[in-house]
Amino acid sequence: MNIEYKHCVNKFKMDYIKGQKFEQINYKEKPFIAGEYGECIFSDCDFSETNLSETIFSDCEFNRCNISLAKLTKTTFQNVEFHDCKMLGLHFEDCNEFGLSFKFTNCILNHSSFYKTKIKKTIFTDSQLIEIDFTECDLSNSTFNNCDFSGTIFENTNIQKADFRSSYNFSINPEINKIKKAKFSVQNISGLLDSYDIQIDN
Repeated sequence: MNIEYKHCVNKFKMDYIKGQKFEQINYKEKPFIAGEYGECIFSDCDFSETNLSETIFSDCEFNRCNISLAKLTKTTFQNVEFHDCKMLGLHFEDCNEFGLSFKFTNCILNHSSFYKTKIKKTIFTDSQLIEIDFTECDLSNSTFNNCDFSGTIFENTNIQKADFRSSYNFSINPEINKIKKAKFSVQNISGLLDSYDIQIDN
């Protein structure tokens, strides 16, 4: 899809793109234009290793995109949805923390970091969260539907009132995390007891 971009003369003024659809664009071949994107939809695009620094995405949707190893320095994500996206090795702690909010459905977020981010009420559904760093992250009131947490770090993490009932392979030490009123199931409760080195039989 051919998109015409309007370049700004003033380098301190960002382009504003609203309501556009971007399809099957490989940003390794075509330079990504930093700016403010509102209510835009990105489908089947390759953002891998792309510099998204200081770009603003608000009320946007990413479908089947590869965003792995993209640079997120001061990137703004406000009310952004990711569906079926590959998002390996991302550092969300580098994002602009103001209004940081997103939703993930059927995404691969392995080896990414949310260190010290405040992302209350975030919804993760059918996603791989393998070897993620949630150290000192605020995940309170978040929902994890059928997510794999193999090797993920929870340390000084706030998961109060978070819902883990359908997720698996997590190891959360209650003594070093805030877990008050978090929800777990009988099937996955052993993930709270790993640090005690005890055996649980069905």
